[in-house]
Amino acid sequence: MTGPGELERVRERVRARYAQAAVVVADGGVPTCADSCRGAEEIGTGAGLYSGAEQGEVPELAVAASLGCGNPLAVADLKDGETVLDLGSGGGIDVLLSARRVGPSGKAYGLDMTAEMLDLARANAAEAGAVNVEFLRGRIEDIPLPDSSVDVIISNCVINLSGNRGAVLSESYRVLRPGGRFGVSDILAEDHLTEAERARRGGTIGCIAGALSFAEYQDGLARVGFTGISITATHQVTNGMHSAIVRAVRP
Repeated sequence: MTGPGELERVRERVRARYAQAAVVVADGGVPTCADSCRGAEEIGTGAGLYSGAEQGEVPELAVAASLGCGNPLAVADLKDGETVLDLGSGGGIDVLLSARRVGPSGKAYGLDMTAEMLDLARANAAEAGAVNVEFLRGRIEDIPLPDSSVDVIISNCVINLSGNRGAVLSESYRVLRPGGRFGVSDILAEDHLTEAERARRGGTIGCIAGALSFAEYQDGLARVGFTGISITATHQVTNGMHSAIVRAVRP
């Protein structure tokens, strides 16, 4: 785990980077996940991971602001009436798509620490006419929701940006109801890579920042109480680093 001082520095760098991305989108530009990161078309990130039909369901700026490495809705299996929480919701694409799937009797929360992204997401929700969504400002290591309050947690390549992934997993377990599902896309490192080797493959605010290894992710989920854990690599984003779908259940 990153020390307190470094954790704050990492948070501020991440916040500043995604604030800039929100401004770029609002001005009609196309953001990138990090200055040092290759283009989305090369590593499989962003709007291209959503079908044309899905992109058509949400405002254009929600699509433009997508900087993830996967499509968590492809594995979330959302049901009518459920409550879903998106960790690091950015411009809101996954929240808005989730809201349509859980229906008027369900609820979709988005959690983000970046004011500019929250402004963009709320504007996108207003344009979409989504009434069953709520965007919260906060940190994914300290989720501002009560215990056992959501049915599903999703996230699109944000947990790897945290300097305290253990806290993120623990908080996820806390806010899930018994039987609740954890289904996220994230960046993971092959088990043989050292921390120094991982660091050389991405900065602290890049697409592959702070990645846990496959074994560390598995152990971290089990340590806080999750069961039914499965981790499936989907594509390599750079040598030894992969986008993956992670599933688990709170018993």
